Amino acid sequence: MPEAPSKRSARDAEKADIDRIIEAVVYLYTEARRVTKEVARERGLTGPQISAIKILESFGDISLSELSDRMSARNSTITGLVDRMERNGLVERIRSAEDRRVTLIRLTPEGARIAREIPVDSMQILGAALDSLSRRDRHELRRILVSLTAAVEEEVRRRGHAPERARQPETP
Repeated sequence: MPEAPSKRSARDAEKADIDRIIEAVVYLYTEARRVTKEVARERGLTGPQISAIKILESFGDISLSELSDRMSARNSTITGLVDRMERNGLVERIRSAEDRRVTLIRLTPEGARIAREIPVDSMQILGAALDSLSRRDRHELRRILVSLTAAVEEEVRRRGHAPERARQPETP
């Protein structure tokens, strides 16, 4: 028996709504990557190197694991990135004063100079856009993103994939 027109139009409206949300997410991701690549190309670096430099500028000396978490990437990927950045004189590995077993990643003076010269990165653009939202809207968006992240991780697992370590936004 064919589907009733009202059910079909409601389902079509839901699909169109989901499509618009996906388009917005893809746009945000694509624009962030485009801006980062543009800045990186101007400096002769890669997008991930720019991201790592800006993270280190913001957070100071951090472990490889913390850098991996903040970049939502595997430790092995970040190890290669840090190796290349170290060879290029942008970062150095140092021992933690608190725990000698821990190696921290630190910007060199050259890396810090580049970080200061990068006027705007994709996170700053997104941050400014988020700042334009009301406090209530930001709170609601964070709540929704926490739920969406959990749902995506569950769907990834359900399909037999291992999810990347996601940095969960703190729940409200």
